[in-house]
Amino acid sequence: NPEQWNALKLLNDKGEFISAEDGRTILQLLADGQIEYADVDHLGSYARKDGYIQRHVELILDLPYVQTEAIRARKYKVVVDPVNSTGALAVPALLEALGCEVVLINGEPNGFFAHNPEPLPEHLTDLAQQVVLQKAHLGISVDPDVDRLALVCEDGSMFGEEYTLVAAADYVLQHKPGNTVSNLSSTRALRDVTLQHGGQHYASAVGEVNVVQKMKEVGAVIGGEGNGGVILPDLHYGRDALVGIALILSALAQSGRSLSALRARYPNYYMSKGKIQLEGLDVDAILDWLAHKYAHARLDTTDGLKIDLDEGWIHLRKSNTEPIVRIYTESTSEVLAQHLADKVRSDIQDFLRNNQ
Repeated sequence: NPEQWNALKLLNDKGEFISAEDGRTILQLLADGQIEYADVDHLGSYARKDGYIQRHVELILDLPYVQTEAIRARKYKVVVDPVNSTGALAVPALLEALGCEVVLINGEPNGFFAHNPEPLPEHLTDLAQQVVLQKAHLGISVDPDVDRLALVCEDGSMFGEEYTLVAAADYVLQHKPGNTVSNLSSTRALRDVTLQHGGQHYASAVGEVNVVQKMKEVGAVIGGEGNGGVILPDLHYGRDALVGIALILSALAQSGRSLSALRARYPNYYMSKGKIQLEGLDVDAILDWLAHKYAHARLDTTDGLKIDLDEGWIHLRKSNTEPIVRIYTESTSEVLAQHLADKVRSDIQDFLRNNQ
């Protein structure tokens, strides 16, 4: 999030993000003043335990899906951009355990991000250039807390963060058929791949906690979010870029394909991601009006409003962290995806003009 909208994320005793219900309970405790304060000498205990990155790497290598020896035999050269954050410690540890040659850029974990830390294509130009310059097999970018994974192909092209989960799921489903889950704003490509393997795809509200809850409900073998977040229950119920890396490298090693050839296996969908400032307006009334206007389409109101059309989909939802409405669209071409976004923006303006 932008700095002014930063906040805390709370985890429960299972290491999973707290649910919305738990969050409301905590807020109510604060509102009711049910807080006990301790003096500075009795705040509790603190212990530091080293070696957990290596332990995490070992648990990943122990997964039945991870083709450790096959990856080592390929001797992959990988350029890594951890944007001067914790990924500079964790990602090389995994890659070196898998026998990869690692070229690290922006690798000082000092907290001063070398560029915008969100792993979007416009922030990965230096990584793409280095992949080509170094004649590497692929490039890897992770966000500061290493739960989002973006990939760059050997030719410098973007794999697409929406396709990180698609490729990881395709590989896992080859070994363990079953159901998948992603959020409502994620690409249709995961649904397509899941159906090809005989499973069912389910959509949840946006947010890792919602994806995890749905995964548990339907017994999903893999899930995540279209922002490059991969969740593998056999390891733990949380987005994890390291397990995503291991699964992608296993897919490459098993198939002998390049990363660009792997990407070419999947249907091409194009997404538009935008936002609109509606501060002080009745967003629910706008969404209700749009639902009536698009009543002929397949509608989902689990999280805002998703309008599923033959030519693509539109998803509008209030941000949980900023005073905006996010507008996501997807179709089979960039032009169509942008057309859907422009159309719904125009619809919203029509509503505002007629209801002032």
